[in-house]
Amino acid sequence: MSASENRPSQSDAAVIDVGSNSVRLVLYRLDGRAIWTVFNEKVLAGLGRDLASTGCLSPDGIATAMVALARFRVLIAASRPAIVFAAATAAVREALDGEDFRRRVELETGLSLRVLKGPEEARYAALGVLAGAPGSRGLVGDLGGGSLELTRLEGGAPAGGVTLPLGPFAVGEVAKFDASRVRAAVDRHVGPLASRYSAETLNAVGGAWRNFALLHMRISGYPLEIVHQYEIGRRDALDAARFISQQSRASLERMEGISRRRVEALPHAAVVLEGLIDQLDIKRVVISAYGLREGLLLESMKPSVRQRDPLVEGCAALGSRQKVAEALGAALETWIGPAFATLEPLFGQRDPVLLAAACRLAELGAQLHPDHRAELIFDQVLRAPVPGMDHAERIYLACAAFARHTATTAIPQFGALERLLSPERRQRARALGAALRLGCDLSGRSPELLARARLGFRADSVTLQAGEGWVSSLLGEQTVKRAATLAGLLDRELKVRRPAARDAHAAAPEPHVAL
Repeated sequence: MSASENRPSQSDAAVIDVGSNSVRLVLYRLDGRAIWTVFNEKVLAGLGRDLASTGCLSPDGIATAMVALARFRVLIAASRPAIVFAAATAAVREALDGEDFRRRVELETGLSLRVLKGPEEARYAALGVLAGAPGSRGLVGDLGGGSLELTRLEGGAPAGGVTLPLGPFAVGEVAKFDASRVRAAVDRHVGPLASRYSAETLNAVGGAWRNFALLHMRISGYPLEIVHQYEIGRRDALDAARFISQQSRASLERMEGISRRRVEALPHAAVVLEGLIDQLDIKRVVISAYGLREGLLLESMKPSVRQRDPLVEGCAALGSRQKVAEALGAALETWIGPAFATLEPLFGQRDPVLLAAACRLAELGAQLHPDHRAELIFDQVLRAPVPGMDHAERIYLACAAFARHTATTAIPQFGALERLLSPERRQRARALGAALRLGCDLSGRSPELLARARLGFRADSVTLQAGEGWVSSLLGEQTVKRAATLAGLLDRELKVRRPAARDAHAAAPEPHVAL
């Protein structure tokens, strides 16, 4: 397979999302199945602020939104993305003057605004969750300014959704937050749906719930401030929801790390979450940083692309930016994979996926200073906006990438993260990194040379051998040292096999390799 065949296809996309509270433009780079945000601008217009009292869009909100949309149109024209989506949700859909607003947007900006129906909005939010975590199960809840969308996930796809008037603007909380009114609204709208939408897991979408998660991280002392795939158990979620709902706006604004622009909706989001947990018997809440916009992008991909793993694709795209040995990742997976497949799985069916992802990251640090490479790569992999992994998997890959570049165990600031990864998984990550280091050093990062050697695991040993005529070229002192490190991490004996007897004789020249 050539390097060009290994590299995911690239394209640019733009999504304009006209919501009940915010108007946003996001520019994306699509690397195959991987979705990267390259520009993100949001304006809090408050289009739906007057819906409960007048049934119409806010005049001030319309003025603010029109200015923002005119700017967004200029930015899109300048960036020239291959794909452009412009969608409006609950406020424009429900307002008496929503169609007038849509026509004005098209007339004044040239943007064709698609007003999503409630079930469509629910479906795209669920697709967005799957774009960021394909294995997601349970229920998707997308809370915006005007509505709450609930969608069941079955067999890796949306399976029926509903939209409910449970956003703060729909409940009529513009002037003052009233927790009892919100609870009554949740009971009224969600209670009758309990038999259809009960689930163990709620995949929570929306800015208010992301801020809820950030606050919970601060309260609990969680060591990794990455919202995507952050999981909160039922009891912790209920305790945090009740705590937040009792705080004044001034108290919330004083809390470090909370967006002041989202503070207004945070108590409302907490009470809605509390109601969903109680009414639908939710056992855990998983926060998704992906939602409607990413759902639109996922649907636009070819079916063959949608089926790819976003973690592997994202790591391949991240690694290929170094422009060094672009085909090496797939070659390393072929070389290392069969040996590691003989080990007891530590992540269930995810072990091969994580190995494939780690192989794509093998050369991520090629252009960094060797004295600091391991530490820099650990932090980059730990915090890279690559979808398709939970927090334990993220730390596992970061540890493997660290071990790819050094044999030391002294990972900077790892103590805080240690509780999120078991000792067995930490040891396996070190072994995976050592195997990547062995493969890269043995072959000089050449997929062709790597194919001339073989790595194997037996019950009590690690075996390394080279093909006939390649022993002295590939199994030198440095290679054996790397292999010994790998064997030690697996608590096994190293056996270096030399099947070709003529390699011991100088009279037998080795093949010439055109590099």
